[in-house]
Amino acid sequence: MEKEKVLALVTNKAKMKAFKSIMGVLPSTPGPLTFVGSGSTAKLCTHIAGLNVSKVLIVTDKPLVDLGIVAKATDVFEQKGVEVIMFDGVKPDPTIDLIEDGLAIQMKNSCDAVLAIGGGSSIDAAKTIAAAATNGGKSKNVIGYYKVKKEPIPLFAIPTTSGTGSEVTFGAVVSDAVTHEKFFIADPKVTPKAIALDPDLITGLPPSITAATGMDALTHAVEAWISTWANSNSDSYAKQSIQMLFKYLPIAYAEGSNLEAREQVSIAAYYAGIAINTGAVGYVHAVAHQFGAWYSTPHGWANAVVLPEVLRFSKDKVEGRLAELADMLSLSLPSDSTGTKADKFIEAVVQLNVSFGIGTSLEAIKASDVPAIATRAVKEGSGMPVPKMMDQAECEALIRSLMV
Repeated sequence: MEKEKVLALVTNKAKMKAFKSIMGVLPSTPGPLTFVGSGSTAKLCTHIAGLNVSKVLIVTDKPLVDLGIVAKATDVFEQKGVEVIMFDGVKPDPTIDLIEDGLAIQMKNSCDAVLAIGGGSSIDAAKTIAAAATNGGKSKNVIGYYKVKKEPIPLFAIPTTSGTGSEVTFGAVVSDAVTHEKFFIADPKVTPKAIALDPDLITGLPPSITAATGMDALTHAVEAWISTWANSNSDSYAKQSIQMLFKYLPIAYAEGSNLEAREQVSIAAYYAGIAINTGAVGYVHAVAHQFGAWYSTPHGWANAVVLPEVLRFSKDKVEGRLAELADMLSLSLPSDSTGTKADKFIEAVVQLNVSFGIGTSLEAIKASDVPAIATRAVKEGSGMPVPKMMDQAECEALIRSLMV
């Protein structure tokens, strides 16, 4: 087992060095033009119309249409003479089949822009549709790293949750409906051209979703912070995001109509998205993705539960980094405590989960599933810039610690 772990460590270092070299020679991509604050949806749609767009494909889900949220965009387009084609079939964890349905609508109508309205699933679906439309008309053509050869149809986004950061990242995740396997699309070309962070659209978000998506953003920021790819730029955005989330997420959870808190949490999620563009994510996501595949656990909820355990596993490698976060948040240790500042930060994350009703375990986990979940999680994590490698046995132990 020790020999296998050493081999995995060497392989991971080689992979990370190769990917980092590739990233170092890629041309930098500017972030999206960003409209922030109440009324920013109308400003973004006015901007899109001003680009001589005649027909826009809106990628969203039916509940947002029924709630009248999508109408805040379509009303502006109607006033500006822009024809709207609607694809409202997005479901959580979009599948390749779902993407192909949306792509067929795009190809049939030849829309000259794509606007995602929704959470990470809608934005990831829109990214894939916009990229595939100009790259052979098949989603499989753009799955993988840097496979988007031709510039996608101009893409725009309005996130209606504050968590995934997909509105600013150059990645997307799609899945296979049968095997539940996750596929990644990573290319700067899929980053939206312009976005709106509009608190007016998210004041009605239920507390449970506010908490889960906010903890998703916190996970992004923390994993970017402890990543072996972290640099001064990603560190800056990660720290700002963490500080803002600890301050404003509890307020947004308790006071859903608080526009200031909603706006600040949206900005924090945006900052976390920028951080993972450089720092990437790690074992928290590798494990959480499997819970989504096996049990349909909401991604942010899964991340929230897994995050403290991965930090405990990695603590000996990132003690100083976590202590720095504890200092930033002024997390003091009791005089009789034998723990460290790093422990205090981990405990602060646990307390957030508890205060949000997320807790520290997942009832859905079945003992018989643990080995298979761990196998996939270890495989996925081996391709990430993690501070400490995890083997099969360690991953199984971590998953079992989350069982009720």
